[in-house]
This record gives sequence, C-alpha cells and structure tokens, in this order.
Amino acid sequence: MKSIILENERVKLSPLTLDNYTNLLSVAAEHKLVQYSPSDIESPAALRNYVEIALDQLEKRSSLPFIIYDKKAMAFAGSTRYMNIDYTNKVLEIGSTWIGKKFQGTGLNSEMKHLLLNHAFDTLGFEKVTFRIDERNLQSRKAVEKLGAVLEGILRKNVYLLDGYKRNTCCYGILVNEWKQFLLPENKIKA
Repeated sequence: MKSIILENERVKLSPLTLDNYTNLLSVAAEHKLVQYSPSDIESPAALRNYVEIALDQLEKRSSLPFIIYDKKAMAFAGSTRYMNIDYTNKVLEIGSTWIGKKFQGTGLNSEMKHLLLNHAFDTLGFEKVTFRIDERNLQSRKAVEKLGAVLEGILRKNVYLLDGYKRNTCCYGILVNEWKQFLLPENKIKA
C-alpha cells in the first residue's frame, strides 16, 4: 500500500514522505488550521515530527498518509490519511485531514474523500470507513454527513488538544452498502 496514488481531474493524493512534506510548510503554518486536532504542524520542526510519526505508523501498517495536490489551483493543499487500519475486521478511518484555508469550501475535500472512499471499498475491500471529528467542528461534521456518513455516537472528553481542552469526539461511519447506495444517480441529486 505504500505506493498508492489516487487521482481524478481535481485532486492527486500521493504518498506523504520526508522528500515532499516541505511542500506543505506554508499551508501548515496557517494559524489555527488544526485547532480541533491534537496534532501540531505549525512550525517546520513540528510538521517534520508529524510526518515522521505518520511514516512510523505506515511502517507498522496502521496508517497510510497522503499529500494533497489541488490540480485546479496547481498547488499543494494539505494532508490526509487512512489510519487505525484494522485488516482483520475490514475497518479503517479517514482522518488527520487538513487543507489550507484557501482550499476550503472549493469542493476539494469532497473530491478527495470520494477518491479515498472508493479506493477503500472497491480496491482495498474494506467494509466500513470511519471518521472522528471534534464535536465543535461543524464544518467537518457537515462535510462527512454530505458524504452519507452516519453519526454513531460521541466519545465524551476523550482527547486532549494542544491548548489543553479535552474534546468530545463524534464518531461517524459509512458501510460499504451505504456508500454504494449513496453513489446511485437518484441519490447524488440529494447530496
């Protein structure tokens, strides 16, 4: 899985590496870009550490990090990954997603999530994809709900953020049959 590249007309997802992460330095430095996440990416050293952790998880087969390239803007936009990969139960999470502010609200995130979901279900054979989102992050919650994700529950006070706040985490999921149903032409109009 290390060399997976996912691509459509709008976005290209390539493996995130120590050779390409520096393309994200200016995006990662944006103030409060990951305010709802426990990760620090704002300084060059913090971003490198973030990438090293992701690559360590890749070696352990629990994560697959991507760098996001927006073809329309012709610029690197951020990062995302498959994570908490459970091969036995055929469940994985799409998370650690962040894109620069100028890319938000442009449709990039939706295009990227479609690529990731299609690949997880159709190529990798997973049966469920999950998302974990800070309860206060209404923008991200609405985005996954538009993809057909179902709120399965809220983990109360379960993750400390960098500012010391302990967040509630909304757990969303999409089952493979729900995704197939969501993609039907009559359902795309609603989305």
